[in-house]
Amino acid sequence: MEFTTLHEFDSEFSKLFKKFHSLNEDLDVLKAVLLKYPRGYAPIIFRVSGLGIETEIYKVKNFRCKALNRGSRSGIRIIYAYLEAKGKIEFVEMYYKEKDNVDCDKGRIRKYYK
Repeated sequence: MEFTTLHEFDSEFSKLFKKFHSLNEDLDVLKAVLLKYPRGYAPIIFRVSGLGIETEIYKVKNFRCKALNRGSRSGIRIIYAYLEAKGKIEFVEMYYKEKDNVDCDKGRIRKYYK
């Protein structure tokens, strides 16, 4: 399985990495989980519905961040696309839910996926 990122994800990751220095390691742990469960693992990872696209988009709700020391309730959310035919998972978005209180950027998802 290949892991890639969108440019916007890289920018968001860099911004959060300045505050939470364990993100590289934390993301590696998530990748290991996604190798086993690319189509989600409720209630930790679930499919985002209502997008009107064929691409499978998933949201990681319980992301463990060691720097926050809150276990799986860190408030960090990750959105990814599972592209089964290409054997690829593409990270789309990363945000800090508790501070921004926003949901995933559905416009960005529709921009890149059909």
